[in-house]
Parts: sequence; C-alpha cells; structure tokens
Amino acid sequence: MKRTTKLAFAIAALISLSGCFGRTPVDDGFRDTSVPLTVTTRGTAADLAGPWHMRAHFPGDRSLALVTFIENLNGAPAVEFLRSDCLLSGDCETSAEVWRSAPLGQNRYRLTNGSGDSFELWVIWVDEGFRTAAIGTPDGSYGWVLDRKPTEGEDRIIAAREILSFNGYDTLRMIQK
Repeated sequence: MKRTTKLAFAIAALISLSGCFGRTPVDDGFRDTSVPLTVTTRGTAADLAGPWHMRAHFPGDRSLALVTFIENLNGAPAVEFLRSDCLLSGDCETSAEVWRSAPLGQNRYRLTNGSGDSFELWVIWVDEGFRTAAIGTPDGSYGWVLDRKPTEGEDRIIAAREILSFNGYDTLRMIQK
C-alpha cells in the first residue's frame, strides 16, 4: 500500500473514531438529547427544600450562586435563584428571582416565572444524605451540580458530574466554582 493511501486511511479512521470519544450536544445545548435522561427516585420535594450552592455549571450561569427550593410560598412550591454579579471595580450586585414550581412527577418540575417563561427542571441524582445533587433539563439548556455547602465534598461533586455525563451532558464544558 502506498504511503499516501496509508495516510488517507489513517486520517479517515481517526475521523470515524472521533465520534466515539465524546458526545455532541444537540441544538447548541449542553446535552446530547438522543441519550435518555434519568431522574432519581430518591426522596421527595421536602428533602430538596432549602438552599443549595452552585458548585458546577455550564457557560451562561456564571452569576448563579444559590438555588433554594421552597416548599410553600403563598400556597405553592417555588424555586428561588440568587445571582451575584461583580464588576471589575469590585462592586457586587445580588438579585433574586422566584419561579413557581409545579410537579410533573417525582423529582421533575415545571418552573414558571411571572412573565410566563417556563422550563422543566429534573433532579437527575442526589446522594443518600441529600448533600449533593445533579440537576438538569431534558433539552440540555441547563445542567448544574448543587451542594448544601459552598466547599468540601469533592467526591460527591465528581460523582454528580459523572452522572450528568452518563445522561448525555458534555461535562468538559462545565465550569467548577
């Protein structure tokens, strides 16, 4: 076989194999939606209640610092997103946004804001002690690793990232806080 033919064959083989080594997100999301998305059967909404610190996220959620699941806000469950943005000057601004939460099934919710915008939020995985959670959306627009503490528990953070990867998320694009 000629050297150029061998080189062309090797390049073609590498191109073919490259698809086996990573998932490609669909529609510019962060998840390959051809991979089935799982949801944990562990726990209830009451187990999720309270504040969760953002430990890893995808680009676009840099300012999201805290996600709080609220069991009852004016008669309905809700989720509060606390954002913290800091300017180069050192001035920081914090804002909170509350979304109504409607259960779609165990550990699956439709969140809706006051403007009528909505999205689904799924609890993909949570550890036994409800300290760390992998949260995502079926369309792959969001994927988060949340934890009850802003530091520690690195083994659980790694496990949550692995679960997101198993569910089609491109965790190489995740940003760890």
